[in-house]
Amino acid sequence: MKTFEVPSQYRSSLISDIKAQRKLKDRLKKDFSPTLVQIGTLQVILARHFGFCYGVENAIEIAFRAIEENPDKRIFLLSEMIHNPGVNADLKAMGVRFIMETNGKMLLDWDEITQDDIVIIPAFGTTLQLEKSMREKGIEPTRYETTCPFVEKVWNRAEKIGKEGYTIVVHGKPKHEETRATFSHSEAHTPTVVIKDMAQAQRLAKYISREEELDKFYTEFEGQYSKGFRVEKDLEKIGVVNQTTMLATETQSIADYLKNVMVAHYQLGTDNISLHFAETRDTLCYATNDNQSAVLGMLATEADLALVIGGYNSSNTSHLVELCEEKLPTYFINHEDCLLSSQKIRHFNFHTHQELETDDFLNKNNNEPLRVLITSGASCPDALVERVIARLAALSGNANAQPIISV
Repeated sequence: MKTFEVPSQYRSSLISDIKAQRKLKDRLKKDFSPTLVQIGTLQVILARHFGFCYGVENAIEIAFRAIEENPDKRIFLLSEMIHNPGVNADLKAMGVRFIMETNGKMLLDWDEITQDDIVIIPAFGTTLQLEKSMREKGIEPTRYETTCPFVEKVWNRAEKIGKEGYTIVVHGKPKHEETRATFSHSEAHTPTVVIKDMAQAQRLAKYISREEELDKFYTEFEGQYSKGFRVEKDLEKIGVVNQTTMLATETQSIADYLKNVMVAHYQLGTDNISLHFAETRDTLCYATNDNQSAVLGMLATEADLALVIGGYNSSNTSHLVELCEEKLPTYFINHEDCLLSSQKIRHFNFHTHQELETDDFLNKNNNEPLRVLITSGASCPDALVERVIARLAALSGNANAQPIISV
């Protein structure tokens, strides 16, 4: 796989050493067991896969190259390039301005942008409408486009099955940049509807099976279906694709559920399912799968708590938190400074969108050694993971101990 020129401030000698040892022993990435890092009386159980993925490293390389190649031009990002506050802050410090917030709200007037400016498309991609607006200004969107190749893979799959007559069902968060971009690219070829979770999939099924009055669809799914959507016709043939950072098992469960709904409603056999349902397993992102599988492997090890590191608006990171929460106390943090003391931690509850402080997070059972599971989202630099480990070591009285790695 291609390697990228990522700025040194995002790298970590400790994490690079760990990843190199794991790669040497497991080149095919089949082993999802964690790595043990012993630091005095602290045991860090580190997930097999975490941190920057291919798409994020690609985006960072392109963005920093755009800055280097255009020292005398104004440089803009359509929105956050990735969901990591540190990386986005670095770009702002280098003079990059953001055109809109991640939810699409404009931060500056679009008329302020001119053909002499540089505009970077973020890793989530963007809508066809915004691409058109850029071209109308004389700006070529593909010049510094950082769209993740695996997001583009979803678009290509949606286009292919759309042209075969299927309606696209997108499993994603309706207001997320990537979902908005996927929706835009999909609806250019075929009717499209977004569902955010299994509950909405089950509601959609009521319209497929005609158990619900069809006209109610337009109110229930308002803002989530393409223009001209005909519920009586457009739910007869469907295919499911996803926002690549969703929980992979949930996407597959939704696809399997809707497939079974189609089988039951149209009385399909195994040889004619494709008449009403398109298989789309190949749209699940490899990094999302690997990071989630690595968390499941990590959770097989007993521990006192879990730390998940990443931007609070990062979809893929929130799903890692969701997996860890099922087993043990879990704290979602975005920086080592969230570890306020050996008694107190500042963390984010993504369910309520609140930042909280919790006391006595390290000393709930006074066991030694202290065992902590650690992973991070796909937009989290390795250097940040190392700083969290160092801070945790200091707070647990192991500041001077040397890490011993067991893979």
